[in-house]
Amino acid sequence: MRSKLCLLAFLGACALPAFGQPAVPLDKADCPGEEASLQQDIALARSRGQMLRRRQLMETLNKVQEQCAALIPVKDQASRIRRQEQEVAQLRLELERAEAYLNKLKAEGR
Repeated sequence: MRSKLCLLAFLGACALPAFGQPAVPLDKADCPGEEASLQQDIALARSRGQMLRRRQLMETLNKVQEQCAALIPVKDQASRIRRQEQEVAQLRLELERAEAYLNKLKAEGR
């Protein structure tokens, strides 16, 4: 029984937030807090000798830092709307490319 509890505690400690996905900061203001939280978790994992967890947290921290670097400081509603419109346009372009590739694959299969 004790070994099962230890295993569950270990697995719970190794779980990354949102199943391994970094929390997506909504704007630049969220970035410092998210980074600080991850750095604190990294230090805790290092102190406990959890090298795999530390490595996973480092990867998550790198992803969050990349996302934060790409964020435009959002000061007003118009900026948020423009940024969201740009993201939607980019996703539509990716969808069009994926549909074109799918159609090409279907045409080759006939």
